[in-house]
Amino acid sequence: MSQRTETPPPTGMAAVFAALGDETRLRLVAVLCVGGAVSIAQLTATADVTRQAVTRHLQVLADAGLVRDVKVGRERLWQFEPGQLDEARRSLALIAQQWDDALARLKLAVEKG
Repeated sequence: MSQRTETPPPTGMAAVFAALGDETRLRLVAVLCVGGAVSIAQLTATADVTRQAVTRHLQVLADAGLVRDVKVGRERLWQFEPGQLDEARRSLALIAQQWDDALARLKLAVEKG
């Protein structure tokens, strides 16, 4: 068998997966995906956590590149940024393909043996 070099997932994806690994943050992303730009007050109304907690969760999501805030007058509205999630999806697809390739090589080796 020839030796192959595997392409690692892009750097920074760990922050995306870590951010999405929290139930509250995942719920906030789901709300933002549907609702467009939303205020903290609106997000707090759908969450079981305080305004301060929602703000902290949004900051984690922003640091991971999943959301961004937009100033509208004196209010900050938050909206979903799909780029990092698309990149995470591509990373998972790459990992899945590598897994499928490894299983196919194992099956071939077992069938030859």
